[in-house]
Amino acid sequence: MTTFAPVDDMVTEVRAAPPVTTPAGTATLTTTVPKEYVHRAAVSEVFLTGWRQTATDTCTVTAQWPRAHTFYGPAGGFHDPLLFSETLRQTVPLLSHAVYGAPMDHRQIWRDLRVVLHPEALRAGTTPAELELRIRCSDVEQRAGVLRGMRMEVAATSDGRHLATASTTFSSHGRALYRRLRGTCPEPEQAMAAAVEMPAPLSPELVGRDRPHDVVLSPRGDDGRWQLRVHTLHPIIFDHPYDHAPGMLLLEAARQAAQHELGPAPVLATGIEAVFHRYAELDAPSWVAAESLGEGRVRVTVEQHDALAFECAVTTHPATD
Repeated sequence: MTTFAPVDDMVTEVRAAPPVTTPAGTATLTTTVPKEYVHRAAVSEVFLTGWRQTATDTCTVTAQWPRAHTFYGPAGGFHDPLLFSETLRQTVPLLSHAVYGAPMDHRQIWRDLRVVLHPEALRAGTTPAELELRIRCSDVEQRAGVLRGMRMEVAATSDGRHLATASTTFSSHGRALYRRLRGTCPEPEQAMAAAVEMPAPLSPELVGRDRPHDVVLSPRGDDGRWQLRVHTLHPIIFDHPYDHAPGMLLLEAARQAAQHELGPAPVLATGIEAVFHRYAELDAPSWVAAESLGEGRVRVTVEQHDALAFECAVTTHPATD
């Protein structure tokens, strides 16, 4: 049975935040959405600042990107392109819970993701980037009035400039169904405790990173593949316990593999076409392979137990000022 990569596994109870009020004559105050709506444990990792439903199955979500970040930080004058994928990931549970009424113990599972970014709009400025995502939802599946899945089409701007178009599909499952899908998989804390030992990292400069701590690929083996480094104590990738390798870890592996294939000059991962085929478990090694497709494109696959778990075509753009 084929399964998919969960967008996130965090389950909690949340109460809606009270509306922000301001004294007469003062500016509107900006805050982030409740961290529980985007399945984050750390408030500092919430990038979404608000949402509104503009029509049936149509919403606008606002976000802010920081000028500095410990993992998705700017480099060479450009924001990290994966900031957009994480921003989009956060909209999946937000709209599921806040707009479509999915209970807070339901988990959203990524099926596919497609992103096309405009490089010029990724340039970092002297203030945080203000984003607006206009989202149209389709193929909305509900059973007994409960959301089971949908597709989102996204057009995004950054400080008023066209930034990206994207699409993603996902399903939403209650706790009981999710446990049936996962079979005998242990709970997140137990799964992380049983995670396979991390191999040594590649040199950070080979994959566009500054610190070994942030490298998710090992040196290549004789078969030309890298082992995926599953760093369960990483405060961003593993913001909270998971029972699987999170989707953003797999996207980061694809980005690093593409940089390794096309380097040494830095490149921006401005295009992503990803399919999540099955869960990558924590207690067994996952193997990453890359193949150049020409013209700055690289196909990356992740396999586990000789089965395809994830595949992604990464399109790049030179990271030059």
